[in-house]
Amino acid sequence: FTLIEVMVVVVIIGLLAGAVALKVSDHVDKARVARAKSDISTIMTAVESFYLDNSRYPSNDEGLGVLAIQTTLDPWKRPYQFNAPGREGPYEIICYGADGLSGGDGINRDIVSSELDK
Repeated sequence: FTLIEVMVVVVIIGLLAGAVALKVSDHVDKARVARAKSDISTIMTAVESFYLDNSRYPSNDEGLGVLAIQTTLDPWKRPYQFNAPGREGPYEIICYGADGLSGGDGINRDIVSSELDK
């Protein structure tokens, strides 16, 4: 093999590896969003259970700390936000997406408990 042929093969392998890495990162992002939605559903169940036991929802001061759950960090290692009352109900749970900021599109889009069933 000549040096040129070897270099062409290395470039092709590099391009293929880059394409695979992009696809894998896209799947990882989708998995994180799915996990955040699942976590929020679990937290909602715990909040409703708290309501059944105490005839009230947790306050903002109490937050998620009063719930008997271990899921308090989102897939990006930031705490889920708990607001009582929520915009569309007695409470809401929010994950601010990959960027950790309110708003955004795609992977940075907020995941809000009131929008899970929509």
